[in-house]
Amino acid sequence: MPAPKVLISDDMSAAAVAIFKDRGVDVDVRTNLSKDELEKAIGAYDGLAVRSSTKVTEKVLAAAGRLKVVGRAGIGVDNVDVKAATAKGVIVMNTPFGNSITTAEHALSMMMSLARQIPAADRSTQAGKWEKSRFLGVELMGKTLGVVGCGNIGAVVADRALGLKMKVVAYDPFLTPDRAVAIGVEKVELAELLKRADFITLHTPLTDKTRNIISAEAIAAAKPGVRIVNCARGGLVDENALAAAVRSGHVAGAALDVFEVEPAKENVLFGLDNVICTPHLGASTTEAQEKVALQIAEQMADYLLTGAITNAVNFPSISADEAPRLVPYVKLAEELGSFAGQLTDTVLEAVRIEYIGEVAGLNTRPLTAAALAGLLKPSLNDVNMVSAAAIARERGIAIEEVRRDQGGRFGSCVRLTVKAASLERSLAGTIGPAGRGRIIEVRDIPMDFEPTPHMLFVRNLDRPGFIGRIGTLLGDAGVNIATFNLGREKPGGDAICMVSVDERVPDGVLAKVAALPNVVRVRRLAF
Repeated sequence: MPAPKVLISDDMSAAAVAIFKDRGVDVDVRTNLSKDELEKAIGAYDGLAVRSSTKVTEKVLAAAGRLKVVGRAGIGVDNVDVKAATAKGVIVMNTPFGNSITTAEHALSMMMSLARQIPAADRSTQAGKWEKSRFLGVELMGKTLGVVGCGNIGAVVADRALGLKMKVVAYDPFLTPDRAVAIGVEKVELAELLKRADFITLHTPLTDKTRNIISAEAIAAAKPGVRIVNCARGGLVDENALAAAVRSGHVAGAALDVFEVEPAKENVLFGLDNVICTPHLGASTTEAQEKVALQIAEQMADYLLTGAITNAVNFPSISADEAPRLVPYVKLAEELGSFAGQLTDTVLEAVRIEYIGEVAGLNTRPLTAAALAGLLKPSLNDVNMVSAAAIARERGIAIEEVRRDQGGRFGSCVRLTVKAASLERSLAGTIGPAGRGRIIEVRDIPMDFEPTPHMLFVRNLDRPGFIGRIGTLLGDAGVNIATFNLGREKPGGDAICMVSVDERVPDGVLAKVAALPNVVRVRRLAF
C-alpha cells in the first residue's frame, strides 16, 4: 500500500516536514501556489497542511479526488470551506490552543504602545525632530482595563494586566462568577464595561452576536478618552465609527491588528493620529509558529496512518469500529446542543446530558463533546467537538453525564438540560427508523420533529386561533412552510410550535410573529 502524501502549501517549520517523513508520510512543500495551480495539484494528495494564506475553497475541494484531511496550523479556519469539506468527507483539523500566549502578548504590546505613543514617537525621533513635549503618555497602573471576551486569550491578558497593577473588568456571557473570581476579574455587563474602562481589549470570536460589538452606539457610551485594542477578529469594531471618534477626540487612540477586509491595503483608520495598525501579527512569533506547525503535523500523520482524529472542527474523535453506531447519535447530540445554545442568551452555569436505553451502553464521550460544541458554537465560532469540553470547563460550566439503562417512551434517547442564571431548560431526542435524529421533548413538552436548516421556535399560550394566525401570516409573507409541529403541557397552558420553512425568515416577518396574540417568545433556529 503506498504511503499517504501531504502537500504543505504555506510556510511551515522544517521540523514539521521532518515529522511527516519520520512517520512514513510523503510530503511536498509548494508555497505561494495560485488558485489555479492549487486546484491542479491537489488531486495527488491525501492531506493538505496550511496556515492562513492558502484558501481551501469549494473549487479546491471539488478537485481533491483523494484528499482526506486539511490541517490548519492555527486556530481560525476562516480560509477553509468547512461545510464543503464536510460534505466531501474531508476532516478539517486545527490547533486551537497553540497561539494563546502569543496573541495575548501582542494585545498587551499594542496597549502599551498606545499608552505611550511609541510608534509615532519613533517616527518623529528618527526624522530628527526630538518632539519630547508632544508625546505625553499615560500610565497603565491604576487604570481600568475592559476585557471583552474572557476565554483562553482574554484570561491571559487579564492575568498580565493585573500584574501591571491595572483593575480588570470583563464582559463575557459565558464567564461564570466563580471563574471570574478565580482569574481575578470583575464580571460586568457590556454597558458597565464601556462606562468604566480606560482601555478596552477585544478577545471574542466574530459571530452574528459579536459583529460590531464596538458600534457607534457603544463608542458613544464609552468613557471619554478611552483607548481601544482589537487583536481578535476584524468586524468586531465599526471601523467608520471608530475613525470618527478618534478624530473627535472621544476615543484617545486605537490599536488594531485585524481588519474587516484583509489584507488591509487601505482603511479609514490609516493615517490617523493615535492609531496603531499591524498586519495580523497576533500569532506571529517563532515559538507559536513552531508549536502549531509541529502539532498539525502530528495530528495529520496520526489520522492518515492510524485513523485517529484529534482537534477536528467537523467530526468528533471516533474509532473506525464505533463509527456506524455512533455517527447518528453524534449528529443528534450536536443538534440538541445547538437548539439549546440558540435559545440561551444568559450565562451558562451547568449542563447535564442523560443517555437513556441503548445509547447508554455506547462510547458517549464524542456525544457529550458534540452536544457541548453545538451548545457553545452559536456564541463561539472557534469551538469544535474536541475543544468544547475544555472551553466549557475553562468558563466554569459544570458538566454532568448520566447513564440509565431504560426509561421513557423510547428505547434509546438523549436528554440535554442546561442551567443558565435562574432558568433550567431541557430537551430530548432519539434516532428515528431511518437513522435520522428527531426531537421528542422540549421544556418537558412532548414533541416529534426533525431539525432542518431553517426553523421557527415559537412559545405561546394554548389559545384557539393561533395556528390559523401564524399560518396566514407566514403565507402572506411568502414564507413556505415545510412542516408544522405543536406540543403543549396541558389544554390552555404553555405550548410550543416548531415550524420548518424553506428559507431564513426575514426580520420583519419575525417581528410580526412576535406581535401575534399569546406569543411569549419567537426565535429563528438554524441546523
